[in-house]
Amino acid sequence: MAPRVTPRGFAGPNLLAMILFEKFGQHQPLNRQSERYAREGIDLSLSTLADQVGACAAALQPIYGLIERPSLAAERLHGDDTTVPILAKGQTVKGRIWTYVRDDRPFGGPAPPGALYYASRDRRQERPTLHLQSFSGMLQADAYSGYNELYDASRAQGLVTPAHCWAHARRQFFELADIAANARRNKNAAAI
Repeated sequence: MAPRVTPRGFAGPNLLAMILFEKFGQHQPLNRQSERYAREGIDLSLSTLADQVGACAAALQPIYGLIERPSLAAERLHGDDTTVPILAKGQTVKGRIWTYVRDDRPFGGPAPPGALYYASRDRRQERPTLHLQSFSGMLQADAYSGYNELYDASRAQGLVTPAHCWAHARRQFFELADIAANARRNKNAAAI
């Protein structure tokens, strides 16, 4: 039996949960969801689905604040970004998900772990500065120059101390080892 939809297009709570799960859990774009529901005889326009997702995001904003405030008040954060495909008009573009993690369990800290996610269509330098504008403490991150403004000692919000990532530093040593191995096998290898 198909879920009921009111004439105004409001999806009931079960259908709304399905829409959100499909969008965020299964990464199913709203336009594809709208097409699928149409095949099932449910008229949910793309704008209706977007309105429902936006309303849920607004309703959940206070909960996000309850996670964000204590996470940004932590003594140390781990930060990184990764690429994600973002649908744009007629094409897919490369966007970013910025992640900041608070987890003091390995240090015997009493605070619960937390993770913050921010999305952007680009990797502009002001992104980490905006995300971490209220943070002061230790930030473990890669050597991306976008973090440099946070490390300025004259920063009004307080000092952010860099703790660079060993995994990123280690990569160059592995690249050198690969170049040396390729040279031993008489393959084209760049000079070390």
